[in-house]
Amino acid sequence: MPVNPELTERAFAPTPPYLVGREKVREFARAVLATAPLHHDPEAARAAGFADVVAPPTFPIVIAEATLQQLLAEPDAGIDFSRVVHGDQRFSYSRPIVAGDELTATLRVTSIKSLGGNSMVTSESAMTDATGAHVVTSISTLVIRGDES
Repeated sequence: MPVNPELTERAFAPTPPYLVGREKVREFARAVLATAPLHHDPEAARAAGFADVVAPPTFPIVIAEATLQQLLAEPDAGIDFSRVVHGDQRFSYSRPIVAGDELTATLRVTSIKSLGGNSMVTSESAMTDATGAHVVTSISTLVIRGDES
């Protein structure tokens, strides 16, 4: 079953708020080998003008994953997860994420293209803080491999 082209421009319900914890930031930083003191030491982060430790630039994938699950679970999407490959990931920031942020993400499918028998689904997960201010947008492209016939 091909990917449903009517998914283009579909917006999904916002995710429940995600409270960014200091230890989660530190764990993620260790996992991606981000060794800067800003990611681990609250005093270093405060000295640099932040309220708490600063998440590494790729941290929003933790929150965006919940929005991608919405897309993959959409009954009429036509996306077979066993054929999905992550093709591209980018982030567009208004400000860094810091421990203590409460972020809500909303996914919108921005394009669906066919290329060589594969479908490429691009989506944006816009993340806002508790005040509703934009923090970061995660732009993701999933490649859904076509039939191997």
